[in-house]
Amino acid sequence: MALPVWRRAAAAGRFRLGSGFRGFRESGKERGDQGAEPRVFSGIQPTGIPHLGNYLGALQSWVHLQERYHTVLYSIVDLHSITVPQDPGTLRQSVLDMAACLLACGISPAQSCIFQQSQVAEHAELAWILSCLTSMPRLRHLPQWKVKSQRQNNEGSVGLFTYPVLQAADILLYRATHVPVGDDQVQHLELTQDTARLFNRLYGDFFPIPKAIMGTSKKIRSLRDPSSKMSKSDPHKLATVRLTDSPEEIVMKFRKAVTDFTSEVTYDPEGRPGVSNLVAIHSAVTGLSAEEIVGRSRGMETAQYKLAVAEAVIQKLRPIREEMHRLQKDRGYLQGVLRQGAQRAKEMAAPVYDSVCRLVGFR
Repeated sequence: MALPVWRRAAAAGRFRLGSGFRGFRESGKERGDQGAEPRVFSGIQPTGIPHLGNYLGALQSWVHLQERYHTVLYSIVDLHSITVPQDPGTLRQSVLDMAACLLACGISPAQSCIFQQSQVAEHAELAWILSCLTSMPRLRHLPQWKVKSQRQNNEGSVGLFTYPVLQAADILLYRATHVPVGDDQVQHLELTQDTARLFNRLYGDFFPIPKAIMGTSKKIRSLRDPSSKMSKSDPHKLATVRLTDSPEEIVMKFRKAVTDFTSEVTYDPEGRPGVSNLVAIHSAVTGLSAEEIVGRSRGMETAQYKLAVAEAVIQKLRPIREEMHRLQKDRGYLQGVLRQGAQRAKEMAAPVYDSVCRLVGFR
């Protein structure tokens, strides 16, 4: 497979990694509220290889956002990942694997700032200041705390309890104006918005109020339990299609996908969630509507249709998997992308944090 355009350009010396922000402004870029320069921020945890749902629901749209906005930051949020215990060696490797994944999916260091969260100390420092503005009852009502603390027998860590404040700091540290979110993250963004408003009331109009960019893809469900989202942490090995799965693994997982006893292919998420999940996946990887998929599959039995969906997924993921494997062999390159990304992120974060410190009276 040919190298992506941005990698060929890098090899030829046509741009320096992390330098693509200057001169990238295009006509038609959206303006953020309060007249702030449009700036997109999002993060992803380095906890396992992303799956098909991650790609279709988030990573694919991240690639489009770097074409639409002048300044885009994508952080590998390793500070968030340690709210549950992590093996240090595994975590270090997972950060590099996630960097390889982002690049393989098409995120370009010439257009986006890709960096490791822990390498920009201002994230944690701003989180402390914002935590002093955040009430405990507000954090207790966030659904993720309720669910995750119950999984830990109500013994969740302080970090797990306060990580939404760190999320707010991640966004506000760069005065981000837009944040791509899924349905399950809306309340966390609302906390960020409220925190920005409170800070502005106390210390003056400083932070833009970040707006949500809602995903348009249908939720990808577990292949073994279509009532649940596809998840990296699903204990059932056949439930989740990972971006690095081989064609043989993908075929096996779709063969075993839960459907029902009706062989016809229809789209009815309430009545036939299993088959409808396959249609949603097929639609997402081909760009066809669910109605077009159903029309083209008329006369096909479910068993045959599973193989058709598997083949479409294989074709979609093949270049990503191959490029990711190629990148994983070049640790020096990945480390360089993250190092220069962190330097660029630091250049943006430091003056914002310095202004915050002056506003609150630290300087």
